[in-house]
Amino acid sequence: MTINSFLDYTFMGNTLLDYCLALGGYTLGTLSVFILKHYILAKLKIWINAIPTQVSGLLIRVIESYFIPIFYFSIFYVSLKFLTLSSKIEHILDVMMIVLLTMFSVRIVIAIAHYSLQRYLQKSDDSIQKKDQLKGISGLVSFAIWIIAIMFLLDNLGVKITAVVAGLGIGGIAVALAAQAVLGDLFSYFVIFFDKPFETGDFIMVGDKSGIVEHIGIKTTRMRALSGEQLVFSNTDLTNSRVHNYKRMESRRVVFALSVTYQIAPELLKKITTIVKEIITMIDNTTYDRGHFSTYGDSSLKFEFVYFVNGGDYNTYMDIQQSINLAIFEAFDKEGIEFAYPTQTLFIHKNTE
Repeated sequence: MTINSFLDYTFMGNTLLDYCLALGGYTLGTLSVFILKHYILAKLKIWINAIPTQVSGLLIRVIESYFIPIFYFSIFYVSLKFLTLSSKIEHILDVMMIVLLTMFSVRIVIAIAHYSLQRYLQKSDDSIQKKDQLKGISGLVSFAIWIIAIMFLLDNLGVKITAVVAGLGIGGIAVALAAQAVLGDLFSYFVIFFDKPFETGDFIMVGDKSGIVEHIGIKTTRMRALSGEQLVFSNTDLTNSRVHNYKRMESRRVVFALSVTYQIAPELLKKITTIVKEIITMIDNTTYDRGHFSTYGDSSLKFEFVYFVNGGDYNTYMDIQQSINLAIFEAFDKEGIEFAYPTQTLFIHKNTE
C-alpha cells in the first residue's frame, strides 16, 4: 500500500489526509495560543509591572480570561471545517460557536463596565462608602447587558425576536405602570449614586427628621436617628426633598448672646466685647467674626457675638462653646460683671406733701 492510497483511505466520509490536516491545524493553532499565553503575555506583564497602567492591566485580564478560551475553541471549530460533517453536526457546531462568542463578548463588556465604575469610584473622595452601592449598580448593569445579549443571540439562532420584543413591549408598559413607584426609586438611586448629595456615614436632615445614613439601597435609604430608631426613606422622597448634609459642613457659624445688668459701670460695659473676643481667639479651631452691644432689653443690656468653628463636627462645636462659656463666666466673675436674668425693680416715690 502506497502512501497516497493510505492517505486516500476514507473513514466516516473523510480521508485520512483530511483528518491529518484537521489535526495539524488544531495542533499548530494550539501551539500558537500556547506561545501567546506563556511567552508574549508574560513579556507584556513584565512591561506592565515596570510601567503600571490600569487600562493595560484590564487588557491582560480580558485576554487571559476571555480571549484565550475563545482562541482555543475557534481553533477547534476551524479545524473541524477541514472535515466533511453532516449538516446536523455543523449546525450544532455553529450554534455552539455563536453561544460561546456571545457569552464571552458579554463577559468582556461587563468587565469593561465594572472597570469603568471602579475607576469612577477611585476618582471620588468617598470611594469607600460607595462600594456597597457599586454592588447594586453592577448587578443592574450586568442584568441589562445579559438581556440585550440574549435577544441578539435568539435573533441569530433564527427566533422571531420581533414578535417577542413586541410582546415584551406591551407587557413592559403594563409592568412599568404597575411598578411606577419602584422604577422612580430605582432612577433616584442612580441620581444619588452619581450626583452624591449624601453618602453612607453622612449626618443629614430631611424635613424634621435627621440621622446618620446607614445604607443606600436600590429602593430605600436607611438612617439611624439620634434617638436610636431606624428611619426608612424611599429614594424618590430624598431626591425630591431639601436635604441638609451636616457632614460636609466646612465651618459652622455660631451666634450666641449675653445679657448683663443695667447696674454695670460704663467702663466695664465697654470691656465686654474685648474680653469675649480674646477668649474666642485663644481657642483652637475658631475664627472670631464680630461682637456688639446689640440692644437694650426689658431687664438687661444685650450683647451678640458671632464666630466660626473650623469643621462640621457637632461634638467639636459643643466642646468649643462649653470652653467659651466657662472662660466668659470666669472672666466676668473676675471683673465683677453680673449676668442679667429676668427681674423687675419697683421704684416707690414717697409723696412728702
